[in-house]
Formats: sequence, C-alpha cells, structure tokens
Amino acid sequence: MNEVFATISLLLGVGLMAVAAVGLLRLPDVFCRAHALGMATALGLSLVLLAVWIEVDAPGVGLKVFLAITLQFATIPVASHLFGLLAFQKRVRRWTGTDDAGDPPPGVGPRETEQE
Repeated sequence: MNEVFATISLLLGVGLMAVAAVGLLRLPDVFCRAHALGMATALGLSLVLLAVWIEVDAPGVGLKVFLAITLQFATIPVASHLFGLLAFQKRVRRWTGTDDAGDPPPGVGPRETEQE
C-alpha cells in the first residue's frame, strides 16, 4: 500500500513541476512566471520528497525529508517574491494583454474600433 501512495505522490509532484516548467515557457511576463514557479515548484518538490519519505525505509529519513520540505517552503516562495520585487523596482514592463502596436494577441477577438 505504501508503494501506491509513493507512486501517486511522485507522479503528482512531477506533474506539478512540469506545469511550472510549461508556465515558465508560456507565461508572458516575469511576474506571472515568478508566481507559477514559486507555487508549483514548492508543492511539486514537496510531493516528490514525500514519496521518497514513504518509499525509503531507513532511520532518520523522515526528519531529513521534513527539514528539506520545510526549507523548500521557506525559500522558494521568498525567492520568487524577490524576483518579482526586483523586476518591479527596475520598472520591468508588465504584460497588458496587447502587443506593442496595441493589437490584441491572435485568437483574443476583434479590436474595438473608435466611433467618430
């Protein structure tokens, strides 16, 4: 039964880290990317470490995995927040939903025209 829980936890963790990687590639600006990486990576890595804890039956593993999970939740969200804060202080442009010409991205819909 432990193998089933470990497998489910491992697959969920790897899936969340894959979502974080896709978010890093697909999201439009540094603020969205930092949020996706901070949330999905911390939870995904914690689930992978939980699978290790369940699967490895050795003394002292539980404490080490617990400390690693605690440190992940203490450092990853803080680091992603600091990336966003630095980008804000450096006045990095935010994504507004349009390109530089003011046109919406393809597939969003027709642009409203101004009535005279």
